[in-house]
Amino acid sequence: MLNENEFMLHAFCMGIYITFVYDILRILRRVFPHGGFFVSLEDICFWIYCAVKVFLLMYHESNGTLRWFAVFGAIAGMVLYMKLASPFFVKYVSLLLQKIVGIIGKIIRFLLRPVRYLLRRMRERAVRAARRRAVKRQKNRELRRGILKKKLTFLRKVLKMDL
Repeated sequence: MLNENEFMLHAFCMGIYITFVYDILRILRRVFPHGGFFVSLEDICFWIYCAVKVFLLMYHESNGTLRWFAVFGAIAGMVLYMKLASPFFVKYVSLLLQKIVGIIGKIIRFLLRPVRYLLRRMRERAVRAARRRAVKRQKNRELRRGILKKKLTFLRKVLKMDL
């Protein structure tokens, strides 16, 4: 009887642990939003991890046999954690992390100001150089057209004289 109570307590703690780990994933998703593919990939990895942890608990505590009171203990741990701690934990930790990430982002943007300025200046110079090359090409084309026109006019006049 004592072993079963201890097993139930371990299952209860496992339920709390699994829900806590998923809350960490929820917090990371709030702080660093990402697409459905990566959310699905995270969920698959999470459930594989949880399945291994639960299997190891069952293996060590009850020689691999499924005990329904352990399942109910894990569910009770999950529900209790979700009702009491999860809403506050996710809300406040994600807010704190968002503030920290925001401050770090502002610091990085401030430190990268000179780099952005230099990149902007280099881009402006590249655009000006490209425009100059385009104007030069256009002038060369017009010059070639003018020379070609003069040659054709000369050849036409020579042909008229010969006829």
